[in-house]
Amino acid sequence: MAMKPSLQLRIGTQLTMTPQLQQAIALLQLSTLDLRQEIQQALESNPMLELDDGYGEQDTIDTPEDDWASEIPSELAVDSDWSDTYQDMAPASGGDAPDFDRNASGESLHDHLLWQLAMTDLGSRERLIAESLIDAVDHNGYLDSDLDDLCEGLRHQGLPSLKSADVEQVLLHLQQFEPTGVCARELRECLLLQLGALPDDIPLLPQAKRLVRQFLDALAADDRKLLKRRLRLEDDQLDAVIALVRSLDPRPGLAFDDSGSDYVIPDLIARHTPEGWRIELNADALPRMRIQPDYAALIRRADKSDDNTFMKQHLQEARWLLKSLSSRNDTLLRVGREIMSRQLDFLEQGEVAMKPLVLADIAQAVDMHESTISRVTTQKFIHTPRGVFELKFFFSSHVGGEEGDAHSSTAIRARLKKLIGEEPSRKPLSDSKLVEALAASGIKVARRTVAKYREAMGIPPSSERKRLS
Repeated sequence: MAMKPSLQLRIGTQLTMTPQLQQAIALLQLSTLDLRQEIQQALESNPMLELDDGYGEQDTIDTPEDDWASEIPSELAVDSDWSDTYQDMAPASGGDAPDFDRNASGESLHDHLLWQLAMTDLGSRERLIAESLIDAVDHNGYLDSDLDDLCEGLRHQGLPSLKSADVEQVLLHLQQFEPTGVCARELRECLLLQLGALPDDIPLLPQAKRLVRQFLDALAADDRKLLKRRLRLEDDQLDAVIALVRSLDPRPGLAFDDSGSDYVIPDLIARHTPEGWRIELNADALPRMRIQPDYAALIRRADKSDDNTFMKQHLQEARWLLKSLSSRNDTLLRVGREIMSRQLDFLEQGEVAMKPLVLADIAQAVDMHESTISRVTTQKFIHTPRGVFELKFFFSSHVGGEEGDAHSSTAIRARLKKLIGEEPSRKPLSDSKLVEALAASGIKVARRTVAKYREAMGIPPSSERKRLS
């Protein structure tokens, strides 16, 4: 049967991707560090732009309004199916979002200690002392200042009657913070803090403490004869003691050292106010720009000279850039507020209270494409009292519970970690027992799911945990 050619009329809508709108969407997906570079390049290449050291709204520049000026809309349509802009990108698929793991490298040791301090019930005087001590902790986790010097400095900060013993007492409190061994004054104290946090029934623990207190130099010199004689140990016992000591972390603060990766600048800040939680843009994240008023005033309406055309073109580019940056900030704030409104329990209680959340949930709430939400939340960070997190961290897949209830995979991992951390050292919980413990709290998951989460967190099975204890 022969096919006859025919013409059909189809009516539809499609976003016209002009170069300016492509710029607006491209800026939306840049990290803050990359965007800073773009802004710096624009400042260097466009004489119509300059840094604005003031505050408040951008200044309004009174310039002629030719046809090109009316092309800039009041709002930019930065939301689109990203295949409209980049042909090699497929539209976002439906279903659950990937189960993103937290990238904790954004949180500094200093921030982590201050967050723990905020959770304590210390008085204002002790809190001031604690903050000074935390400021003196170096990247390895050691106290980098003499207590007498710190005490003298605090006396000049409104505590004239302060004694070194008072500072020592607060330091003892800080030395109970995580990571274990932090705020020590030297290696021996750091290792003893870690040994002191271990259960008393660990074999040869007293001998390990004595080795650290009295014979670290002999251990460094590998003087086994002296160690055997002074500690009164056989060869196999000495091996076990040395293995225990060497399993400790001599530099606990390095777990928070992010020197190997890009520095993270939070785009949003979550802070608690008397009215509740408030999500705001980080005012220090990006430099402020404005139109250079003197150059803009030189533009003449009907002048077709090369110089005037040059200035008009740069003024148009500057206006588009400022509008694109404003649109980026508005979109980021809108999406960030919607995400955090659904994860307020996390801010209050931590990862165990994380709610299941997928891209489609936020996309529907803010009336945007899932692909737009994905790029808005990639390499965008929020500073919270619990640390700095990428916005993607707050997405995790749904895991079924009782009576149709659903739980976040992030919350389940946090519960598993807590259960394993509290298990008896001589009788660790098997994966089947962990399934039962989760079911007792209303979370029904398969044993293979527990095994998958446990392995993803780097936790060995119960048989190996028993040998390690």
